[in-house]
Amino acid sequence: MAHLPSRRRLALAVPVVLSLTASLGFLPAAASAAPAAESAVQAQDGPKLSYVVNTKSDRGTIESVKKAIAAAGGSVVIAYDKIGVIVVHSSNPDFGKQIRTAHGVQSAGATRTAPLTPAGTTDEGAVDYLTAEEAEKVEAAATPGSEPLEADQWDLRAIGADKAAAINPGSSKVTVAVIDTGVDDTHPDIAPNFSRSQSANCDGGVADTSEGSWRPYTPQDYHGTHVAGEIAAARNGVGVAGVAPGVKVSAINVTDRTNGLFYPESVVCAFVFAADHGVEITNNSYYVDPWLYNCMDDPDQKAIVDAVNRAQTYAMKEGTLSLASAGNSNHDLDADAILDASSPDDSTAVERTIDPHTCYDVPTQLPGVVTVSATGVRNLKSYYSSYGKGVVDVAAPGGDRKYQIPDTPSQNGRILSTMPNGEYGFLQGTSMASPHASAVAALLKSKHPWATPFALQAMLKAQADNPGCPESYDQDGNGTQDATCVGGPQYNGFYGFGIVNALDAVTK
Repeated sequence: MAHLPSRRRLALAVPVVLSLTASLGFLPAAASAAPAAESAVQAQDGPKLSYVVNTKSDRGTIESVKKAIAAAGGSVVIAYDKIGVIVVHSSNPDFGKQIRTAHGVQSAGATRTAPLTPAGTTDEGAVDYLTAEEAEKVEAAATPGSEPLEADQWDLRAIGADKAAAINPGSSKVTVAVIDTGVDDTHPDIAPNFSRSQSANCDGGVADTSEGSWRPYTPQDYHGTHVAGEIAAARNGVGVAGVAPGVKVSAINVTDRTNGLFYPESVVCAFVFAADHGVEITNNSYYVDPWLYNCMDDPDQKAIVDAVNRAQTYAMKEGTLSLASAGNSNHDLDADAILDASSPDDSTAVERTIDPHTCYDVPTQLPGVVTVSATGVRNLKSYYSSYGKGVVDVAAPGGDRKYQIPDTPSQNGRILSTMPNGEYGFLQGTSMASPHASAVAALLKSKHPWATPFALQAMLKAQADNPGCPESYDQDGNGTQDATCVGGPQYNGFYGFGIVNALDAVTK
């Protein structure tokens, strides 16, 4: 399973979007080609790394850059010509420096800090599996017409999803792609709504659509299966229900087979694949490894931002709306400075202080991506959820096991959903909040099939219910505010435009 450190997210605040767009839109291209003789000598002197090389998307430039890549000791894994992103492997320790001088290259950099060998998710803490005894207790509390385990799904009732399902459960013509650790499509609650034709494995940057390639590698890679169930677990008299039980879900597995991390080239592949296969919405409950924040003054990190942004922008232009989790660090993403002690996470982390206005969480802080913070049963920001005015777009149930305990049979403040091998379990995190919002976006798309990603995003914000900033956010009662909410009742740093509302999405 992918690693489980703290995670966070950002999206449509005008100042941030403008600054990010400006920095991405004017990436400088150098003028001269790399010296071939020197690079040929050095080509095998270092460990093999993966790179993204970003160019103009015209055929002549791409062909010229491919020649420069070979001259610098690199081999092309795949070229996404339509967005000008080339995935490269090279053992030349100076490959990045040399290829950045090649004519037509706009940015280039390593996508990892550890060599290639023959998890960056946003759930908080280990899974709590539902036992058979607990399931019997929950089933005994089931009401007529509900799913057997629905009594424990406080999150559905919190956003009116139980009532919405009776009016409009969502259209089977709408698909939410779960870009994640893979999805167990054999689960009885997921199988009825699973789209194989829109599923793949993108590990390494090349889409593999062979049967079952999208599934989790091991039962411990449960994250994507849990997310998929939250979105579209069928109302079929089995287990739980999803927020949008009539829509389709697909799986795009982007995790590295050896360490479970979400590398940039895999995420680039996922966005392009989703767009090219007619996916309307993608859910992104992760950050792109190995950097929690990618700083634009570092050439490698800048290239990562550029590559993933090109892919996400392409998807958006093709009609795909993407949502992402805000992360679990309780960071103020509009702060002047944030301490990042976890990057890079594929080798040795080095403590650094970053400015979240110039160092970006990807894909969360990319223009056009909807950022989702997490709430508990009391409609209060979850204790772990990152936040920030001008960053968070909407909020959704993500669970809170410490301070917001529901009156349900299990009295578990986390989110109950599907797990591999037909099981069910509780998880919490902004990883769980994002799929709730993605499902509501799918309901909106079902009702308004011609809506563009921009229109869907506007509708998602319009139907949200904003509780406003709390008078106090001293969760542990020690006399100190655990986070500071800035803004008013219409828009603020804890909830953005508000908590999504499935019932409003299908009735208004």
